Amino acid sequence: MSDWKSRSQIVGDVVFFRYVTPGVEQNIDEVFVWDLDKTYLDTSIDSLSKLVLTAIERAFNKRNVPGTVTLLQLLAQNWQQRKGQSRFPLYFISASPPQMEARIAEKFIIDNIRPFGCFYKDNLRNLTPKRFWRLNKQVGYKIQALLQLRQKLKPEVRQICWGDDSEADAVIYNLYSDICARRVGTQDLRSILKSMSVTADQIDEILLLQSQVPENDPVEKIYINLAVDTDPDYYLKFGRRTLPTYNTFQVACDLFQDHRISLEAVHTVAQDMIFNYGFAPEELQRSFDELIRRQVLGESSVKALTQFFIEKGMFPASFSPSLQALKETKVVEGKVYELEGHFEPWVQDRVDYIHDYR
Repeated sequence: MSDWKSRSQIVGDVVFFRYVTPGVEQNIDEVFVWDLDKTYLDTSIDSLSKLVLTAIERAFNKRNVPGTVTLLQLLAQNWQQRKGQSRFPLYFISASPPQMEARIAEKFIIDNIRPFGCFYKDNLRNLTPKRFWRLNKQVGYKIQALLQLRQKLKPEVRQICWGDDSEADAVIYNLYSDICARRVGTQDLRSILKSMSVTADQIDEILLLQSQVPENDPVEKIYINLAVDTDPDYYLKFGRRTLPTYNTFQVACDLFQDHRISLEAVHTVAQDMIFNYGFAPEELQRSFDELIRRQVLGESSVKALTQFFIEKGMFPASFSPSLQALKETKVVEGKVYELEGHFEPWVQDRVDYIHDYR
């Protein structure tokens, strides 16, 4: 653990471990960004006691959020085949301390995951009376990490982001998007960040980084795992680009709709959740139907998935969605952006970040 400083790049409390060369990073046109805790790993670090327990836990004892390993492996396989690449452009952002990097890297080896890089928060330096309040304040840290990552990537890169509802990840990813696109003025941005307990030095660093990144919006999609069961309707304030999901099966269904994984891959994720995590087929049926009722899945995807699930014996032959799926009206390069009769914007022109009621 003691050599982590020599293997990382440190800016404030943002610590970055790079596992590929800068040249590789700069040649990728699409990257995948995952939060670690409660999104990939079923861990919690929102208190000192939980942070200590997570730090001492061995790699093989660390539990994954159900279905995530299988989904990530299949997503990587599909991407590598489509792009003709040998490695999947994946980054993790964790609020865990960098002293845990070696242990988490060991977990990635167990899971057969090879990320391009990982960000960690130097949280142990916050274990002093004057800084203790910063232990579970993640907005400044994560936005700074995202902007540092943006600097490393090509100007026209697209990012698909994963987070959860325990650490305001939807706010973080959308605000990061607005910062890159310059949809928020400097004074408004200062006010927003200050209201989120971002320190003055972090705000200055974020504004400096903003001045150094391209003026465009790199965020393609945001998935939010409802780890603490926030009402999905809350996320309408961000637009349809931000998709809250109750489980990995719902993510897999949406990724199929966007042609990022195959029908067989969705089935493999479902089987993993059923046989390794105790999900009942009826739970997955309800999850599928819930996506349709929220008007996430379009007509053609619902038809293909329903027929496939019935053929595989996952759904009964009598299964029928409780609501008619809407037709896709805007599809770009296989990605569904609009459904007939559904008028929520893909990205909101302006988000009220200060009055963040859930």
